[in-house]
Amino acid sequence: MIFNKEMLLLYAVTDSAWVGKKTLYQQIEDALKGGVTIVQLREKNLDEDAFVKEAVEVRELCHRYNVPLIINDNVTVALKSGADGVHVGLEDAPVSKIRKIVPKDFIIGATCKTVEQAKTAEKSGADYMGVGAVFPSSTKENALRITKEQLKEICSSVSIPAVAIGGITAENVEEIKGGGMCGIAVVSAIFSAHNIQKATQELKEKAREVTA
Repeated sequence: MIFNKEMLLLYAVTDSAWVGKKTLYQQIEDALKGGVTIVQLREKNLDEDAFVKEAVEVRELCHRYNVPLIINDNVTVALKSGADGVHVGLEDAPVSKIRKIVPKDFIIGATCKTVEQAKTAEKSGADYMGVGAVFPSSTKENALRITKEQLKEICSSVSIPAVAIGGITAENVEEIKGGGMCGIAVVSAIFSAHNIQKATQELKEKAREVTA
């Protein structure tokens, strides 16, 4: 799948902690029906074989909606499952190393919290960056916060597109309007919602407004 920045408008990051009456697969499908434009599968507690099996199933689901699947952190799982890319944090394998071992159209995203990190990511071959945390996050309580001004500075320092991430909800997202990002990455505001499809639709409209 050929990457373009429009894919970043509403970036859904999964979290199995919110699985209740529905399976994670069903939750992801609800989010896809609601209009998410890219999905990141994040699993911290699965062994590799189970992760690959889940990733294959989710990739097939995402592709039915013409949406790319990104794997969090694990390049091996991404390649074995046929996922469209990987997203790596500051403590994971460097982008330059990953770029050497993956197919040409493989999407690589990198977490960036400073202008220096953004420039390094771009130079190393990242396709996009995740910038944050822009608000306190329930999924990463110790995440370093950045201001709207810092978000804008980081986004404008490079030519690769960015998603803002960290505690974003439909209620607070307007506070980062003008931050220079192409989209928003959301975890609990989608997957903890009582009606995931409706919450996703609302977030997508908000994402259009704040990135316009």
